[in-house]
Amino acid sequence: MSVREALDDGPMTRFRWGVVAVCVLLNMIDGFDVLVMAFTAASVTAEWGLTGAQTGLLLSAGLVGMALGSLLVAPWADRIGRRPVILGCLAVASAAMLLSSAAQGPLQLGLLRVVTGVGIGGILASSNVIASEYANRRWRGFAVSLNSTGYALGATLGGVVAAVLIGGQGWRAVFLFGGVVTLVAIPLVFWRLPESLDFLLSRRPAGALDRVNALAARMGLPVQDRLPDATGAPGGVGAGFRALLSPALRRTTLVLWAVFFGVMAGFYFVTSWTPTLLVEAGLTPGQGIAGGTLLNVGGIFGAALLGLLATRFALRSVLIGYLLVTAALLAVFIASTSSLAVALALGALIGLFVNGCVAGIYALTPGVYDAGVRTTGVGTALGIGRAGAILAPALAGIFLDAGATPQNLYLVVGAVFVAVAAVLTLLPAAAPVATPAKELT
Repeated sequence: MSVREALDDGPMTRFRWGVVAVCVLLNMIDGFDVLVMAFTAASVTAEWGLTGAQTGLLLSAGLVGMALGSLLVAPWADRIGRRPVILGCLAVASAAMLLSSAAQGPLQLGLLRVVTGVGIGGILASSNVIASEYANRRWRGFAVSLNSTGYALGATLGGVVAAVLIGGQGWRAVFLFGGVVTLVAIPLVFWRLPESLDFLLSRRPAGALDRVNALAARMGLPVQDRLPDATGAPGGVGAGFRALLSPALRRTTLVLWAVFFGVMAGFYFVTSWTPTLLVEAGLTPGQGIAGGTLLNVGGIFGAALLGLLATRFALRSVLIGYLLVTAALLAVFIASTSSLAVALALGALIGLFVNGCVAGIYALTPGVYDAGVRTTGVGTALGIGRAGAILAPALAGIFLDAGATPQNLYLVVGAVFVAVAAVLTLLPAAAPVATPAKELT
């Protein structure tokens, strides 16, 4: 049995769950760093007298950076390793968050949000891949979905921290808190996060055999007396992009890109604008933040539930169900604001299902690509998704300035989720997978 086969079929040891736990922590930090702008938007807007369109651009700025990080930084993880890319991106994100706390105007803050997003984009793609690679076949979908709960946990923490700090120290303290936490994560990741075993086997960097055997010993896997034969992995980043559109993967890749675009557009509209739109619908600023926080509380359970369902049912079918339920809930959300309790309960349910949608597309993607292009594939899909994520908050601000109501915006986004569910039916129930098994035996 090869190391790859043993990793796929062997038990989930304490070490392997520990790797997943570190990835969850990284996603918590990313969730905080991304959505900190959503929870501070009202305070920033009030201090600088911004229009809805300007606020929308600030909300989208971090997503622009995430697209750049996913498309331009993440592919390097397939060349130099997942671990060094994560460490470098943590350093970039922490520095930008700390500087954001001292921003003197919307232009400065917007540029720093772009830089923060570049770091987050590289981290998300690489950590998602590592969580998938260290999970066995049975628990892989659950591990990736559990990894996604970290994003919701971090975003929930962001809401709580924002509510506490904004009232006493102002919005700048929220960015300062996030920068310090991101900085502290660097030594922890250096100590506890191993390099991807698939990367070591497929790319064979210097000392790869010793590193593979050290990791194999820690997981109780067979020790290798030699490295596998050459894998034929793409020779450069550009070649990796071309491999995604090879005949074997073209249909699946294009479907995944469309699905990522639609889901990310809907997700980031909901998570970015809900606190502000609840205030527009008649709630107080505190109640708006509470509604946004409950979205992420629901998301913690939604991603985990999707992962558990994926151990028993086809992931594609579970995801289609999540998309349709999300659309139905969005259609009635704003109309419920006459009752605070009902609005908050619906907000939690929307969070459960919309975060589950994101967890589902994350879980679908890594298994489609082999080790040589896996982070490129995940990063490119995330980058395409960021295009939707960038457009949605910015367009929402423009439509609000033009007179659109919150109810109309939520109905449009609900229709987007229905369309994504229809596109997802084009993905085969068992997507054509370029498996690394033959390369790693």
